[in-house]
Amino acid sequence: MSVPSSTPPRRANISRIVAASLVGTTIEWYDFFLYGSAAALVFNTLFFPSSDPLVGTLLAFLTYAVGFAARPLGGIVFGHYGDKIGRKKLLVFSLLLMGGATFAMGLLPTHATIGVGAPILLTVLRLVQGFALGGEWGGAILIVSEHGGDKRRGFWASWPQAGAPGGNLLATGVLALLATVQSDEAFLAWGWRIPFLLSGVLVVIGLWIRISVEESPVFLEAQKKAADEAAEAARKAETAGGAKSPVAAITEEAPVVQVFRKSWREVLVAIGTRFGENVSYYILTAFVLVYVTVHLELPKSDALNAVLIGSAVHFVTIPLWGALSDRLGRRPVTQIGAIGMVGWAYAFFALLDTESFPVIALAVTVGLLFHGAMYGPQAAFISEMFDTKVRYSGASMGSQLASIIGGALAPLIAVELLKDYDSSVPVSIYLSAAALVTVLTVWVAKETRGRDLTKDGLVGSVVAPAVNTDAEPAQGSAASRTGSGAKDSARLGG
Repeated sequence: MSVPSSTPPRRANISRIVAASLVGTTIEWYDFFLYGSAAALVFNTLFFPSSDPLVGTLLAFLTYAVGFAARPLGGIVFGHYGDKIGRKKLLVFSLLLMGGATFAMGLLPTHATIGVGAPILLTVLRLVQGFALGGEWGGAILIVSEHGGDKRRGFWASWPQAGAPGGNLLATGVLALLATVQSDEAFLAWGWRIPFLLSGVLVVIGLWIRISVEESPVFLEAQKKAADEAAEAARKAETAGGAKSPVAAITEEAPVVQVFRKSWREVLVAIGTRFGENVSYYILTAFVLVYVTVHLELPKSDALNAVLIGSAVHFVTIPLWGALSDRLGRRPVTQIGAIGMVGWAYAFFALLDTESFPVIALAVTVGLLFHGAMYGPQAAFISEMFDTKVRYSGASMGSQLASIIGGALAPLIAVELLKDYDSSVPVSIYLSAAALVTVLTVWVAKETRGRDLTKDGLVGSVVAPAVNTDAEPAQGSAASRTGSGAKDSARLGG
């Protein structure tokens, strides 16, 4: 029996769902960011040897970008089956796929051993990583969003988002520890492999926790409703005397086709919402390693420890931003982060150029605070844009297309700008412009806070913050009727 959306979820149940989702996303982001850190610090030497350090780094980041290119394909495949057979099965599979690829990276021979075959194998495994992560994000946020109830969805759904800094914290922490206790020669010779092989242990832990997750009640309710409607259509067709018409009556387009045919505006809003957030994150956590170690010629430990401190604060504050979006709305909180990033883009590099470790750590931490304001409400915001039967596909496609034009290109563009101009100013302009895209997108988007996910469209959304956040709007009340169907559709494209 499905649980109505108005029934508050049991605390123990939602806590277990959040824990399983957070552990899984932390492990998968650990795998993903481990590659990004290694691309900046190790792979440029071991897999792409070059006389120019920035050229080698640029080639390493090209394989980093390849992982992003595979993410939309993962979003399509995982989204299709996630909307058809459920969220849970796909989450387990994505974890296995991601962890297996990362573990295999730790066993790869280098360019010095097998030549050009080394970067080719590395690129193939990176494609597998990107494909898996493309399906992970949508499933992880949806299974929490669809369990979490309407009034605290921003808070609960932000926890899987915290898996990104959690994974980065774990990856950077392991690398920082190894860089501290090992010489550069030992780290390049074999020490870099340890974090990749550690992924195998983490995946076993993640699977043990994730298998206990219950399927989304919203999905089960939608699945039952669709089955009932199909059965009724078949019954009517049979009554009318059509022998083969029941098959036609229950045939539906693939979820991804429905998304691009009916919800393409929401996909564009999701892309614009994620663009500034995506670009800023990979500049603050990946490109900063290159800038500090290659451009400023400071020790690796300074860059890694600065990201480590910033990621710890980021991890703690993301759920706070999510909770704030339950009170103020998704749009205002996202705008705080996006507008803040427009200005911080210039202060960030000025602070890095002081070459003082406390100041560098402050620059990264404040930048990640602004990023968290964009990232925390994002899971609920994007989930609430789509109807249940296409939610996995829609959320995944909007998110992963943004990752290609945003996150995939950000380190490449930043490195190329630094190489061409030998100045951080062009990088600041690029980062500020990306954040401005998010400012403008969210400004024209429709508020989604409070939407009832069991119903199609944004009928249950709340535009203004309510005084009593625990009260549910009455069904059919004037507040819920005003500006629902056509008005919501005009703003968000539903």
